[in-house]
Amino acid sequence: MPVTLQYGIRDVEILARETVFQGHFAVAKLTLRHRRFGGDWSREMTREVFERGDAVGVLPYDPVTDSVILIEQFRPGAYRTEGPGAGDSPWMLELIAGVVETGESDLEVAHREAGEEAGCTLDQMEPIATFFPSAGACSEQVRLFCGRTVTAGVGAVHGLATENEDILVHQVSREDAMALVAADRIPNAHTLISLQWLCLHGDDLRRRWLDSLV
Repeated sequence: MPVTLQYGIRDVEILARETVFQGHFAVAKLTLRHRRFGGDWSREMTREVFERGDAVGVLPYDPVTDSVILIEQFRPGAYRTEGPGAGDSPWMLELIAGVVETGESDLEVAHREAGEEAGCTLDQMEPIATFFPSAGACSEQVRLFCGRTVTAGVGAVHGLATENEDILVHQVSREDAMALVAADRIPNAHTLISLQWLCLHGDDLRRRWLDSLV
């Protein structure tokens, strides 16, 4: 039986909001209270929220070769010298993704980033999922798509010099991509969700996209 959420946005009161850091990204300090499941209101509380804007991710998939395009790039947040994962490579295999700029649609972001990061052109888009990577601390919402690959700069290095991007493009068979998931070799949530979606829907998607090429 479907689960219905008991409360919504009207059950939160923002009492004060302050930007406490503004750099490449921003941090907001919120003073708020919210409705409790007993029906009363919570005590006033303060929470910091990391604000980096929304993002769109796209997993390029070629139904003819039954393969996906994944990109390899350095991620500073994955650089760890202590604790679990210390010493692991901070380079990751990922899908293509980018921040939504003012006035852009999600599909415009997907096509723009595909070209910039992978020299990739796409001609079909299939929605995958919408999620918050870390809703307890970050306002970012990510919207994921699967795109049918027309061309891709496989083996080449792409990215914008103005953004210090240095991105290597890989073509990976769907079978090998699923083996990477099974071996816990995809530590990036955007990519993991998209590949698991492809595991569930790949056969049907491939059939439909091949049929549309006839």
